[in-house]
Amino acid sequence: MNINEFKDSVKNKKIAVIGIGISNRPLIKYLKDAGAEVTAYDKRTKEQLGEIYDEMNKLGVKTVLGENYLDNIEGEMVFKTPGLRFDNPSLIKAKEKGAIITSEMEVFFEVCPSKIIAVTGSDGKTTTTTLIYEILKKSGYKVWLGGNIGNPLLCDTEKMKKSDIVVLELSSFQLHSMKKSPDVAVITNITPNHLDMHKDYEEYIDAKKNIMRYQNEDDILIVNAANDVTAKIGKEAKGKLLDFSSKIDAYMSLKDGVILRNGKPVLKISDIKIPGMHNVENYMAAIAATEGLATDEAVLEVAKTFGGVPHRIEFIRNLNGVSYYNSSIDSSPNRTINTLKVFDKKVILIAGGKDKGIPYDDLGPHLAEKVKILILIGKTSDKIEKSLKDYDKDTDIKIIKCETYPEVVDTAKSLAKDGDIVILSPASTSFDMFKNFEERGNLFKDFVNNLR
Repeated sequence: MNINEFKDSVKNKKIAVIGIGISNRPLIKYLKDAGAEVTAYDKRTKEQLGEIYDEMNKLGVKTVLGENYLDNIEGEMVFKTPGLRFDNPSLIKAKEKGAIITSEMEVFFEVCPSKIIAVTGSDGKTTTTTLIYEILKKSGYKVWLGGNIGNPLLCDTEKMKKSDIVVLELSSFQLHSMKKSPDVAVITNITPNHLDMHKDYEEYIDAKKNIMRYQNEDDILIVNAANDVTAKIGKEAKGKLLDFSSKIDAYMSLKDGVILRNGKPVLKISDIKIPGMHNVENYMAAIAATEGLATDEAVLEVAKTFGGVPHRIEFIRNLNGVSYYNSSIDSSPNRTINTLKVFDKKVILIAGGKDKGIPYDDLGPHLAEKVKILILIGKTSDKIEKSLKDYDKDTDIKIIKCETYPEVVDTAKSLAKDGDIVILSPASTSFDMFKNFEERGNLFKDFVNNLR
């Protein structure tokens, strides 16, 4: 099916779109412009939506709002938001009435005319996706960026050419019901995550595997050789397997400070601007994903100039000799562990947030080794403290619990001394207090920048 066939298929059809968030609003307009009769469903009220409701009204889009918005989904096709499970009773009921249940990403995979490179993983996927995008751009390609980052690409499909390349970041929620896989699939790593949304760890892993499950012998799978889960998935590759690791021998490996591709030098890690061994591995994955497409010159240029993605060990400012960093993206213990490894001295760590139901046991030893003061906020505070005290019951690390972010920042400032590092690395999601990790990180940056 191409994009024109898809547009013809929705013309004059009743289409339901679940969620009126930032990513779905362009989709709603696109479907409306294609001649569909669109109804948008959202948990928020008319008052809470505000200008968004007015926008829907002007488009002629019907809305079903409020707590019971999913009670009676009507439509011949239903576009679900990624965060809504495919087996939600309301979706099952709509399917039983004859509706096709799909998503913007599933349709995009059906109609996209270009080569698709997609990245998933528990950690590092946004940076790796962005690196692939930047390397390909430097190599002269027309590249489209989307998925978990960027705009909904279905709306841009008509502009795409066969010679273009699409680079996607895909979450477990987007992958859960996918029935197609990309030409090149990258799995950075898999560790316990989002267990508040998935039934268990096995279901989470199984969702991630959809990125490679439907590949064929002409496709490429790239996995982390040192991660037990991804190494096992690599053995199921239907096409070419390229693995990477900074720790063990692999197709992309590290020796004497140099990244090697199949034993041949590609990039000195001293040329990489963003810090951390985890980012070295992100480069390994990106180099493997662009093999045969990108030039080594493009890789080097990106390495020397790319300053990182916001909210990922992002330097904010130095005040009175104290350096402040924002790593709000660190929504799991493993992310915080990787962030702590970047610094060669003990830090003042700000952590805590919503509980995703994942274990924190592995965090304790790294807190003991890398943290001098631990400032906690949010639902996971007790879990984080317990992980430290289970490892070292007599710890001399100062632990302080706060209720608000202004209190967190003021506490950090009052305790920090010349030469200290203060970093927000929550090891938890933001949804207990914020819409997303960006809002959390931006608020933290605002408070830090307003310190005097």
